[in-house]
Amino acid sequence: MPGPQQERPASGQGSGPQPFEVDEMDESTDPSKPGQVAGGPIEAVVFDVGRVLFQWDLRHLYAPLIADPAELDWFLANVVTERWHFQHDQGRPVAEMLAERQAEFPGHAELITVWAERFNDSIPGPVPGSFALVEALHARGVPLYAITNFGAEFWANFRPHHPIFDRFREIVVSGEERIAKPDPRIYRLAEARFGRAPGTMLFIDDNAANITAVRQCGWHGHVFTDALTLERDLRARGLLPD
Repeated sequence: MPGPQQERPASGQGSGPQPFEVDEMDESTDPSKPGQVAGGPIEAVVFDVGRVLFQWDLRHLYAPLIADPAELDWFLANVVTERWHFQHDQGRPVAEMLAERQAEFPGHAELITVWAERFNDSIPGPVPGSFALVEALHARGVPLYAITNFGAEFWANFRPHHPIFDRFREIVVSGEERIAKPDPRIYRLAEARFGRAPGTMLFIDDNAANITAVRQCGWHGHVFTDALTLERDLRARGLLPD
């Protein structure tokens, strides 16, 4: 799921480090040469998962368990935070994280355990409109892939429940590789895994830092805000019909 660079105030998170600066120009707003860069046409589309295909919000998990809004805000800002959760995305085992956090916040031990036992409840459902775009691209024969910051243990319990992932030829999962976006190594790994040159792929991610990093690796990038804006960009690039 999105790392600390993508933390949202609505979920009680901090701002997190920003290892890359965002490009001044968003390639997705310049469709003057749809589907083209110096390396050639776009041949494949690569999706992020959290907040692009599926909604994700730790507040959705904990709001039914912590009735007081101020206490909920404090808990999500200090105990089970996106910054802390990101360690699992990077490959740290759940059991190790639980033991350390429960020792730090013994009065919240049971609530911390909920994160491990009911993580899927922090994912309320698909992002509106995104599945339809996946299906439309698949119907046109566009090869689909994914790169996700997702803990390996959580992914193993999430992936089997969602057949939308059957549309994807390969999915690079940060927790399995122990490399997380925006580290350029995960994009280089994806290039090798997918068997495609960087200039032939479009990556869609809601985190601007991740898109900046992938562009620096020679990929196309789209900063995701909503499915309608993405659909317009896909049409401008010639990946979907007008």
